[in-house]
Amino acid sequence: MEIQRGTSTNKVLKADKNGLLKSILIATILISFTVLLVGGYWIFKEQAPRPLEVTNEKGDVLFTKDSIMGGQAVFQKYGLMDYGTVLGHGSYMGPDYTAEALQIYTEGMQAFKANEKYGKDFSTLNEDEKTVIKNNVIKEMRKNRYDSDKDTMELTNAQAYGLEKVRVHYKEIFTKGDGWGLKANLIKEGDMPKTDRAYVAQGDQITQISDFFFWTAWLSSTVRQGDKITYTNNWPYFEDAGNQLSFSAIWWSGASITILILMIGVILFFFYRYQFGMQEAYKEGNFPRIDLHKIPVTSSQVKTGKYFVIVAALFFVQCMFGALLAHYYIEPDSFFGIKWIHDILPFNITKGYHLQLAIFWIATAWLGMGIYVAPLVGGYEPKKQGLLVDILFWALVVLVVGSMVGEWLGANGFLGNNWFLFGHTGWEYIELGRIWQLILIVGMFIWLFIVYRGLKAGLKKETDKGGLIHLLFYSAIAVPAFYVFALFINPGTSFTFADYWRWWIIHLWVEGIFEVFAVVVIGFLLVQLGLVTKKSTVRQLYFQLILLLGSGVIGIGHHYYYNGSAEVWLGLGAVFSALEVIPLTLLILEAYEQYKMMREGGVDFPYKGTFWFLISVAIWNLVGAGVLGFLINLPAVSYFEHGQFLTPAHGHGSMMGVYGMFACAVLLYSLRNIVKPEAWNDKWLKFSCIMLNVGLAGMVFLSLLPVGIIQIKEAFYHGYAASRSASFLQKPLVETLLTWRAVPDTIFLIGVVVLLSFCIKAIFNLRKPTHKEGEKLPVKDLALDEE
Repeated sequence: MEIQRGTSTNKVLKADKNGLLKSILIATILISFTVLLVGGYWIFKEQAPRPLEVTNEKGDVLFTKDSIMGGQAVFQKYGLMDYGTVLGHGSYMGPDYTAEALQIYTEGMQAFKANEKYGKDFSTLNEDEKTVIKNNVIKEMRKNRYDSDKDTMELTNAQAYGLEKVRVHYKEIFTKGDGWGLKANLIKEGDMPKTDRAYVAQGDQITQISDFFFWTAWLSSTVRQGDKITYTNNWPYFEDAGNQLSFSAIWWSGASITILILMIGVILFFFYRYQFGMQEAYKEGNFPRIDLHKIPVTSSQVKTGKYFVIVAALFFVQCMFGALLAHYYIEPDSFFGIKWIHDILPFNITKGYHLQLAIFWIATAWLGMGIYVAPLVGGYEPKKQGLLVDILFWALVVLVVGSMVGEWLGANGFLGNNWFLFGHTGWEYIELGRIWQLILIVGMFIWLFIVYRGLKAGLKKETDKGGLIHLLFYSAIAVPAFYVFALFINPGTSFTFADYWRWWIIHLWVEGIFEVFAVVVIGFLLVQLGLVTKKSTVRQLYFQLILLLGSGVIGIGHHYYYNGSAEVWLGLGAVFSALEVIPLTLLILEAYEQYKMMREGGVDFPYKGTFWFLISVAIWNLVGAGVLGFLINLPAVSYFEHGQFLTPAHGHGSMMGVYGMFACAVLLYSLRNIVKPEAWNDKWLKFSCIMLNVGLAGMVFLSLLPVGIIQIKEAFYHGYAASRSASFLQKPLVETLLTWRAVPDTIFLIGVVVLLSFCIKAIFNLRKPTHKEGEKLPVKDLALDEE
């Protein structure tokens, strides 16, 4: 009986190991998402009104809610968020339409008031008279005249005049072009049916988009009811409209740094006190020898080879679109004088492709790796697994080709009422039409089913429901699950609330869930290779996940500072986004451990290529995601920088530096095991890794970062709208920096071409399957606990 009690006790102890860490992680997730969802409800309740009717002082209707919503739909339909920005969110070639409309609206009011009071043009007034007019305009425009009981709003005569100036300006812009990268006659009435329009209201589309831009200018300069700050927390910076940096932005910038310093000390104490680092599973001088010829290979694993060739090909195409985008900043309406290239692929369509292909190739690499790993965990190849892998592959091909064709047709106005379903949804990073989004979600759930079939046996054998295999499965579930939130956005959703959900995809899905998946996969691979102990790895994974999710979920708030969300997000976003730096910094310690392992492995270590890219991931996690992200996420910096070149400096450093490099790492790990060992050449991979890192560092630190610094200075001295104008991009120093970006871009492209060439060669040298369906594989059983 005593033996039985001892055995029972041991089982309980095994089941409860890491119990405290599990409890903390679950509590962290529950609290973080509760804050995020409550904050989202607050955003929904406190968002700027879209009045049923907007009238002048006489009671004449100037525009309606349908016109605001229709204008937003027009903005989305033509993919203009991939050209310019609204409320600072979008792309960086065109202007910020909110800031531009605010300046026109304000200057229109000044002109009206000057003529009304002095009978003169505003420009002819003396300084004292100008000051009087400016103060009167600020006082008048910041007063909130929205009637919540009637859901109507009145504009003063001066404001109505400003509205008309906005309409006149955009009528000319969308008819004649903006003289920069926007084509003339982009918006055509013939693109939509005259009656029974979907999402777009009846009447002139240019008037509707003008009214939408004016509405964003109104909410950015009108004080929120019962408050002392505008709906956008006084953004964009424009003194003539009374928009200046708020106290909250200054205070929370300082507070976030103070709390960061405190938390660094606390977290480092726990890290070293409780030894949350991974422990090596081998003794010095006794590095595990890996014989690639003895590694089993199944049919589904071999079939992942075509996934990785497509990954490299999409990576190359995506970079070519990136090179075209970089060129457009110098020559916005052609490619070295070749006009037809711009006519077919203008900036907005090219930018959409560049972003979508990045997500496609990175995600496909991770999907391929998941498929490869699954049989190794379960210990056998499930029946018909190879067939499912082929079905998923062709579904991805249809998705990529179909969505790109649809986006082009939609943004060019060829899909009529079906633009949102099959074309360009108009939201940066989730440009896919709704049908393509659904296909992507279905594809990811097929992938999850494939992975589950492979992991199922391991999941059953692993008694700890929070063990390594279960963590791998949980992180895999999150990949398709979190993309579902893209379906919460519809053309009728207000811009602010749609942006709330959009960042669930960009920040939580791309930057959060992918990060979680990456951390778990790295830990899993190191245990699989016999380099670290399972026990120490699981403990470290829990510690990292607590930090990642504890800071990253609420840290999404730094995207909500100035998009019309409540002021509370300045505090939440500032503090928690600053804390995101800590787990990213700790990954450097892991990179050093990985470097030591690779060095211990000597010349015979077969995964050098994978480890070079893993080390790159850790470095860019610190530099690109951590340092550059921290720089722009401080509210006081973001106020002047929001939507400028410092953002893509961070974006390239984190998206390519972290997720792209990790995709390359898992691609090479999987290929290494399914390609004939004699056909492998690490020299190619080392050269490619060096070129990619040097090229990426060059484009970030020699081009994007310097231009961003110049741009934020321009905003500080001349107002935000000036920093986003075409004239800024035409400054000699800015043009020089953007022109010389071609050098690091070329270096980067060489690295891509070498990787693509390597993958093409690899596909012709795949190993033959060594084991059939259902046959037990001679692999390490990770479901067993270490003694």
